[in-house]
Amino acid sequence: MHLTYNTLERLRTSRPVDRLDWISSACAGQVVLDIGCYDETALVKRDTDHWLHGRLARTARRVVGVDNSAKIPVDGLRTAENAQIFRGNGVRVDPKFTGDVEIDVIVAGEFIEHIESPLEFLRDIKARFSGRRLLLSTPNGVSFANTMLGVMSREVQHPDHLHNFTYKILHTLCLRAGFERWELRPYRFYATEMILNSRGVNRLAATGAEKFVRGVEWCFPLLCFGYIVDAQI
Repeated sequence: MHLTYNTLERLRTSRPVDRLDWISSACAGQVVLDIGCYDETALVKRDTDHWLHGRLARTARRVVGVDNSAKIPVDGLRTAENAQIFRGNGVRVDPKFTGDVEIDVIVAGEFIEHIESPLEFLRDIKARFSGRRLLLSTPNGVSFANTMLGVMSREVQHPDHLHNFTYKILHTLCLRAGFERWELRPYRFYATEMILNSRGVNRLAATGAEKFVRGVEWCFPLLCFGYIVDAQI
């Protein structure tokens, strides 16, 4: 989509999708480099359908994960017969982790909001993996979920988040990184950790809130919880 950056220009996008379903389906049969995949603050998801790395291992031909968590053993963590996570710098992936493997798709799920220079990261990915497909996801800085919490003098942010992104800002990053083409796809709100960590009435309330927010997102996709950037780099 060509943007004029006029304040009142209309932004047209698709309805929100399920982030995990969409990304794992897009990686079916591919060799995937999965950056920042361990998600140590949400290990409650590890043995469920809510862990992206685990979902990728089911659909992809091979998954090479890289994450800097100290909880990953020095010699790596085998997560499936076709998947392993290595301890390393996701911003500048050491070539030794991929070796002679021909990477088809680079996945960076909920990653760029944690790093100091997202544009530098994207330019480096472009330089090292030119011609490949990049799938990254990141929260939306103007999501309805956080707006609703703001009315109650609250805000949900991971303590390691350094940036917030919107539709136009993500478009600008792709443009300046020199990507060949890209599409921004909204993904819907999820209250996974809240639901998994609660019981009884609290779980029912979290599930109800999730459904309500998703209804608003369906009507107004630019208020989605986040975006998937699908780029040919």
